[in-house]
Amino acid sequence: MRPRDADKERVIKRKAIEMIVKHGFDGLSMHKLAKAAGVSPATIYIYFNDRDDLIIQTGLEEELKMFDATLKGFDASMSFEEGMRVQWMNRAYYFLENPDQMNFMEQLKHSPYHHEIGSQVKSNFSKLMSQFVHKAIDNKELVPLPIEVFWAISFAPLYQLVKFHINKKGITGSPYVLDAQSIHLALSIVLKGLKPTIQ
Repeated sequence: MRPRDADKERVIKRKAIEMIVKHGFDGLSMHKLAKAAGVSPATIYIYFNDRDDLIIQTGLEEELKMFDATLKGFDASMSFEEGMRVQWMNRAYYFLENPDQMNFMEQLKHSPYHHEIGSQVKSNFSKLMSQFVHKAIDNKELVPLPIEVFWAISFAPLYQLVKFHINKKGITGSPYVLDAQSIHLALSIVLKGLKPTIQ
């Protein structure tokens, strides 16, 4: 059996992400990937059982990288406002520095691979987020919401701003560059919308 080469494996995963972002999952073939990565098709099968295994393993790795980036400097005991600010800035910087990874993960969310990756990922991320959210609800910093509604209000605005930046144009087609001021403005509105109304 041929030995594994960590550098080759990284190149294969990176090229797979690039191809999926550009052409979708249907545009990823092992033959084209091998050519893009500068390896033989047989080499890919040293690292992955098949095309699905390649996508799932790459998705798992990227999910864990995003979790680690999001949790940098974060603690579940933080106030809701502080914890959200840390997460927003961490997510923004990570995806601005890794636009292909963001687009790849967005495509995974709307694919049959999403459930499989979610069932395999081993991380304390969900536990920490659950602790953070429930503490905020108990402290009357956050209105109780279904998780989908919470996520859509909490993070979708940031993701859309990052997409505008990555695409280099805003909603009207004009040039757009995301800056810290816009991130803080959007976050302040999100936090206001998530805060319980005082009766």
